[in-house]
Amino acid sequence: MKIPFSKYHGTGNDFLIVDNRMMHWTPTTAQVSFLCDRHFGVGADGLMLLSEKRGFDFAMTYYNSDGRESSMCGNGGRCMTAFAKALGLTGNHVRFWAVDGQHEAEISETQSGTLYRLKMKDSHIGHRYEDGFFLDTGSPHFVTFLKDAATTDIIQAGRTIRYDSRFAPGGTNVNFVEKSKKELFVRTYERGVENETLSCGTGVTASAIAYASIETENQGYYEIKTLGGALKVSFIQTGNQFTDIWLEGPAMFVFTGEINA
Repeated sequence: MKIPFSKYHGTGNDFLIVDNRMMHWTPTTAQVSFLCDRHFGVGADGLMLLSEKRGFDFAMTYYNSDGRESSMCGNGGRCMTAFAKALGLTGNHVRFWAVDGQHEAEISETQSGTLYRLKMKDSHIGHRYEDGFFLDTGSPHFVTFLKDAATTDIIQAGRTIRYDSRFAPGGTNVNFVEKSKKELFVRTYERGVENETLSCGTGVTASAIAYASIETENQGYYEIKTLGGALKVSFIQTGNQFTDIWLEGPAMFVFTGEINA
């Protein structure tokens, strides 16, 4: 069976997306892993399927590059919104279903290009440890703060924390955050990818919330710098509770292709 796909990226976090409304394709773990392989396949951090969902514009199913269906992907949700708009399925206001429930998205045109805002699930700090914070922003994340994230061995440090017994059995994504004068610089080790990614939507969301929980003054948003580009996270904070959380940034079409499955 030949399956057409599109490739998108959100600040360097890249995905293969398939319109699955008519095909009803259920990929195997081996198929997803092969397609996402950067040497022997197409290459991506994950694969997503767009399907029909009654009462919503579409449903999103996300697979990590290890081939396993995974939890929510923030940048993936923004790229899926861009894909659905390109298919003519939505206008500039979007409602879709993902593994963690319903999401809203908004598309707007600015002088710097098209921006895609994704509403994330409400969140709070799950646990405070001496070395960081654990919370769920649609996916589990551990956030730790560093003085120099740029020179840290993210892969080694991230792998150690990802498999720490505190987060068994599922493990966790790991975010390393450095605060500069005007923004947060975030680097992320992603479970399922088992490597550093250039950006992680749920990760920068978790990082902003973790920082806001210890910052005495904040304006309800943070500009975020990642290796793949700039994002913005806004929210309403009431004590330890965070609501009306939005992840904002670009979502870029890369190319289309066809795969045999």
